[in-house]
Amino acid sequence: MANKPNDQELRQQNVAEAVSKTELFFQKYSKIIYGCVAAILLIALAILAYNRFILQPQKEKAQAAMYQAEQKFTAGNYALALAGDDNMMGFEEIIDTYGSKAGEAVYLYAGACALQTGEFDKAIKFFKKYAGEDSILLSRAQAGIGDAYVGLEDYKNALAAYEKAAATVDNVFSAGYLLKAGQVAEELGDKDKALAFYNKIKDQYPNAVEAADIDKYITRIEF
Repeated sequence: MANKPNDQELRQQNVAEAVSKTELFFQKYSKIIYGCVAAILLIALAILAYNRFILQPQKEKAQAAMYQAEQKFTAGNYALALAGDDNMMGFEEIIDTYGSKAGEAVYLYAGACALQTGEFDKAIKFFKKYAGEDSILLSRAQAGIGDAYVGLEDYKNALAAYEKAAATVDNVFSAGYLLKAGQVAEELGDKDKALAFYNKIKDQYPNAVEAADIDKYITRIEF
C-alpha cells in the first residue's frame, strides 16, 4: 500500500504546480505582458516630459504675467489689470492663454476687476470658473456673483448667490453675506426672509462687524 503524502509534501506539490502554471502563463502571454509594460512606461515618460517641458514652462510664464497684472490690481487700476495693454497681459488674456495654469486665483482677480469696471456679466463668468478648495475663497467667489447680479438688478439670483456664500463658510465672513442677503430680500419685498437673515447674524455671529448695528435693520422691519 502506497504511503499518503504528508502535509509538507502536499504544500510542495501545490507550490510546484502553481509555479509551473505561472511559467506557462508567462510563456503564453509574454508578448502581451511585455507590450503592456512598455506601453505603461511610454505613457509615464510622456507625462513626465509634458510636465517638465510644456506644463512647467507655461506655469512659469503665467506666474510672471500674473505678477504684473497683480501690481496693477493692487494699485487700483482695475481696467488695465483686467484688459492689459501692449506692455503686459491682463487677467483676461492670461486666462485665455493659460487658463488655470496661472492658478485658480486668476479667476478671482478677473472677477473682482470686472466688478469694479461694471462688466457684471464678465464678473459672473470669471467667478463661476473659480474651482479652488479654500472655503473662504469659494464663498468670496459666490458673493462676487451676488454682487454682479445686484449690478444687473437681478435680485433673485443675487439672493441665491449670497445664501450660497453664507452657507459655504461658518465664520464672521458669513455675517457679511447674510447682511447682503437680507438687503436683497428686502428689495424683493420678502421682509420675513430678510428678518431671518438679520436675526441669524445677531444670534450666531455676535462678534462680527455687521452685528454691531444689526438691531437697526431688525427694528426697521419689525416696527
